[in-house]
Amino acid sequence: QVELVESGGGLVQAGDSLRLSCAASGRTFSSVVMGWFRQAPGKEREFVAAIRWNEGSTYYHDSVKDRFIISKDNTKNTMYLQMNNLKPEDTAVYYCANDPGTFVYARVKHPRFYDHWGRGTQVTVSS
Repeated sequence: QVELVESGGGLVQAGDSLRLSCAASGRTFSSVVMGWFRQAPGKEREFVAAIRWNEGSTYYHDSVKDRFIISKDNTKNTMYLQMNNLKPEDTAVYYCANDPGTFVYARVKHPRFYDHWGRGTQVTVSS
């Protein structure tokens, strides 16, 4: 019943910025942590960033620290990812995910612990 819909992807040049959104819906929606993951062709899905829904703490993969900012609007059930100074290696399909269970720090970056996923939005960065 929970639905996640990403938006905001596109084709940009290196150095440009994009802002991704993830809208969650459904009467059964609840969240402990929501995260962004990305997957490039031929590669495994990797962690990008996460945010605790109520507490607000944020977590980032080292490759995007100081460039990406994750945020949320609880009243709109929406999560955002502001991506600055994009690089060609950021090219991937970006997915948002939700974990409604108990927060465990060690599991934040692992996609297998998230229960709900969006369809993804393509981000392509040209050099």
